[in-house]
Amino acid sequence: MTTLVQVVRRSLFVRLLFIFGVTVILFFAIFSISLRTVSQNNNTIDAIPDFFTRNIESIIEDIGTPPNLNNAIRLAEELDWSIAINNPIMRWSSDNEYRLPVEQSVFNRTLTADAEVRSINSEDIIMVQRGGYDFYLYQRSLNNNNSNYIVLYIGVALASIVLFLNYFMVNKLLDPVRLLRKGAERIRLGDLSFRVKSNRQDELGELTDSINHMADSLQSMLEAKRQLLLAISHELRTPITKAKLRLEFMPESQEKDQLKEDIQEIELLITDLIEAERLNEEHAVLTAEPTPIAAFVEGVCEQFESYPGGVELELPTEDREIVIDNLRVRLLITNLVNNAIRHGEGNPIVVRVSFNGDFTHLEVEDNGEGIAEEHLSQISEPFYRADSSRQRNTGGFGLGLYLCRLIAKAHGGELIIQSQLGEGTHIKVKLPPHPLLEEPMDK
Repeated sequence: MTTLVQVVRRSLFVRLLFIFGVTVILFFAIFSISLRTVSQNNNTIDAIPDFFTRNIESIIEDIGTPPNLNNAIRLAEELDWSIAINNPIMRWSSDNEYRLPVEQSVFNRTLTADAEVRSINSEDIIMVQRGGYDFYLYQRSLNNNNSNYIVLYIGVALASIVLFLNYFMVNKLLDPVRLLRKGAERIRLGDLSFRVKSNRQDELGELTDSINHMADSLQSMLEAKRQLLLAISHELRTPITKAKLRLEFMPESQEKDQLKEDIQEIELLITDLIEAERLNEEHAVLTAEPTPIAAFVEGVCEQFESYPGGVELELPTEDREIVIDNLRVRLLITNLVNNAIRHGEGNPIVVRVSFNGDFTHLEVEDNGEGIAEEHLSQISEPFYRADSSRQRNTGGFGLGLYLCRLIAKAHGGELIIQSQLGEGTHIKVKLPPHPLLEEPMDK
């Protein structure tokens, strides 16, 4: 018995087989009992009461010979029986449906000199032959329709209850499937720290363990990649610093200027990579403080006054303090404006600050080349560029918008990019009044 219980607990297939097997048996039992009950009701005929066998003579005399049909109708109503009268020239019955073909009945036993009990279709009837007439007395058709309906209704109700119980049990068994789907979705979205909790010992429990082990492996591999990238980035700073020092001892020339620019680009790339990996940690550390956001954006944009197309600021009449990491939000705004300048084709750029409820909206809008729709979903991914053939001085490394998205996410906000090819790009950053605490994960 213990072994059987363990098999049932550890096998979802066995449990489903058991549920459906019990369901089939219950359905068969319910419908069999219902049909048998209905059949019995339809075939139930009471035995001939003693009243008729003892008083058959008086009943026939009351009808009379020749028969008085009015008396026959009255007696049929009073006795709640059917009366049929036959002779060579007439055939009459109080039963308009002629339920029984009485002429085909067979002899069973004698009651009196001219009365006998006959049988037809397993039912006993009384026949009396008197004065050239054959008198037949038999029970009326029993009306069991109401009881039959009740039986059928009860059967359908029981079957419905079994179906609902079956549904709830199967639904309960499949709860882990829904948890697995949510867990897989969380992992797909990058939340590799999420684990599906389950204490099941069946196939779904094994699948849950496999998915959790897969997430562990992915998290370990990505963490190893991150650590390697950070280590390489840090190690590269030493030779870059040495190269910068040696560059200072070189005589002034165009080649020296070009080398200095290349070294600065490499140093900037390393800085961006390190910052991206820091922000991409599970618990990104922010140095947050209350800051008047409109004044802060205005101060950051002062460095772009020399842009030929002009940077137009649209600020609210009343400023508002929000809690932000000033250095990182400065980097966010700088990257967005630089991106707009790089792709704005010399057209004016609009930097807008607005408030919507508790949220602050930072928007940068240009009227430049725009981004094709097929690239919008990936444009904020690391090292992604809409035009892979674009040169470094026009396309960057593909880390700017990625950093902006990470900074917005670290503050509990989001980055929204809208663009149409040939019409320009509109980027909006929604920031809450303060960085959000880590949300509890669904279990």
